[in-house]
Amino acid sequence: MNLIESWFLAPMAHEFMQRGLIIAVLVGVVCAVLSCFLVLKGWSLMGDAVSHAVLPGIVLAHILSLPLAIGAFVAGLGCALGIGYLKENSRVKEDTVMGIVFSGMFALGLVMFVKVDSDQHLMHILFGNMLGVRWADIGETALIAVPTIAIMLMKRRDFLLHAFDPAHARAIGLPVRALHFGLLTLLALTIVAALKAVGIILVVAMLVAPGAIGYLTTRQFDRMLLVAVSVATLSSVAGTILSFHLDAATGPCIVVVQAGFFLMALVLNLRRSARRAAVA
Repeated sequence: MNLIESWFLAPMAHEFMQRGLIIAVLVGVVCAVLSCFLVLKGWSLMGDAVSHAVLPGIVLAHILSLPLAIGAFVAGLGCALGIGYLKENSRVKEDTVMGIVFSGMFALGLVMFVKVDSDQHLMHILFGNMLGVRWADIGETALIAVPTIAIMLMKRRDFLLHAFDPAHARAIGLPVRALHFGLLTLLALTIVAALKAVGIILVVAMLVAPGAIGYLTTRQFDRMLLVAVSVATLSSVAGTILSFHLDAATGPCIVVVQAGFFLMALVLNLRRSARRAAVA
């Protein structure tokens, strides 16, 4: 048995690995596309805030016997809208508001969780259970992720202008407010799509790293998208296979691989900047 067969084909002989790889790539791609907009707009902390804030919504949905995805989406979107309201109607800066809101909602979710009799494992909610997903979970994730990707790609020019220069976007007639809240809605949907695979903690890394790598690698947005999606896909495949051989959690392995790619991109960017400075 050669290296390819022992490292790749052998794990793929198991159905749980096939399901894990499919959902890993699906979640990786949707997070990568959104991460490009978050990085350019400076909303990396917003992804952190919304992802942590979904926990009370998940617990409340369980209490009301509703789908957990609905509770997570409502709580995440409510957190994002609440942050926007507090920013516009108080003297407190946005990053401070984010820190207070997401930590408060996350703490509330933890208090609610320990008081509710649930068959849900807290570790699976926080860090996901990628190799434990069912085909129905993959279908549910695809139902959210595919339209989200399509919307972001179709409206990427408008979102890009809104990220760089909202005043210019408003001047040429773009619906700036709709783009703002639309991006927040897409962020909440992406987090819901990634919930069962990587949980509410690790999704933060997947919403930041691919876009940051693309930003360090190129100055053209379409190329940035391509780099981010390629890195996310390769990291998802490599991390899933690596987790099988190391007998480790899949989500953290994917994030570690993405962190490695980020360090490589950072080093290459620093060397390129040093060469330009030397030439100048």
